[in-house]
Amino acid sequence: MKVHTETEENYLKCILKYSLQEEVVYTNTIAAHLGTSAASVTDMLKKLSEKQLVHYKPYKGVSLSEEGRRIALAIVRKHRLWEVFLVEKLKFSWDNIHEVAEQLEHIESQELIRRLDDFLNYPKFDPHGDPIPDEYGAIESRNTRLLSEIQPGETAIVAGVGRSDPDFLQYLERVGLTLEREVRVMEHLGFDESVLLEIGDQHTVISGTVARNLFVLQSAL
Repeated sequence: MKVHTETEENYLKCILKYSLQEEVVYTNTIAAHLGTSAASVTDMLKKLSEKQLVHYKPYKGVSLSEEGRRIALAIVRKHRLWEVFLVEKLKFSWDNIHEVAEQLEHIESQELIRRLDDFLNYPKFDPHGDPIPDEYGAIESRNTRLLSEIQPGETAIVAGVGRSDPDFLQYLERVGLTLEREVRVMEHLGFDESVLLEIGDQHTVISGTVARNLFVLQSAL
């Protein structure tokens, strides 16, 4: 029997996301991410603490327990595998899969997820370039850099995105900055931190905001 609700799973996933950036996660951060009140977050953190899924002290932030982290990683694994399935097998566009995967990630059957992973040939990364945890929670890492850090004259391959809102992904699609695309940095424009890129046989200027939200693997010389 399932002992945690979808809402609790969403909290655990949110805490995992921000715990990768900070040692502890604060109530206001969770409230902003989930679009709820700080009071509601506090109530839920108390429930999760009682279930020993988080370590929580009022005003001192929250972190995941070992069991809470295991559950959160399993949810992320399911979400990202479903995203791969939606794009590769059902031909969804990469800007139109998050909400569907949000629903599918709460399916409980572990056997289904194992078979899905096998059916997809054990992908390591989702359509946005995010790593997919394996069934033991292990995550493959890559030595990526922000596109904004690549110097003029250097080439790089787009490996991931720092945000997944549809408008941003649709923009990347229009200018050709999709995953695995090789680009060459031509110039950094200091006035507004924009970057001149060579994409195929086209020259394109992107804003500093876009360059800071694209992860790349630097190409070998």
